[in-house]
Amino acid sequence: MRTLLNLIWLIFSGLWLAIGYAVAGLICCVLIITIPWGIACFRIAGYALWPFGYTVRDRHDAGVASALGNIIWLIVAGIWITLGHIAAGIGFCLTIIGIPFGIAHFKMVPVSLMPLGKEVVRTDAPYAYPHYRWQ
Repeated sequence: MRTLLNLIWLIFSGLWLAIGYAVAGLICCVLIITIPWGIACFRIAGYALWPFGYTVRDRHDAGVASALGNIIWLIVAGIWITLGHIAAGIGFCLTIIGIPFGIAHFKMVPVSLMPLGKEVVRTDAPYAYPHYRWQ
């Protein structure tokens, strides 16, 4: 089911989102000081290309530099990208068939709002949900 959802997502949203994030990543990597945001854009592009079966979690080794970088990202681009994901999510949720894709857009809101200090992991990985204690 994940593969089917990912293929449909690729056609309707994923390819365009991934291209947009990859172009933003290239622009950020051209300027030396914005390379961390460029790397984050490439990470988000991979997630936007194939989101079903993956989740975003916080990296515990991220420090003050990531927090400061996220504040700069939030002011410069994060709010606008997040509003775009929210609008697309609402648009997809207007139809019954589009609800899973709307939820996928809503899943991208945290990583598009604050991309530094995050990592994309498979949902079936044992470390995907660190707040849940496996017993």
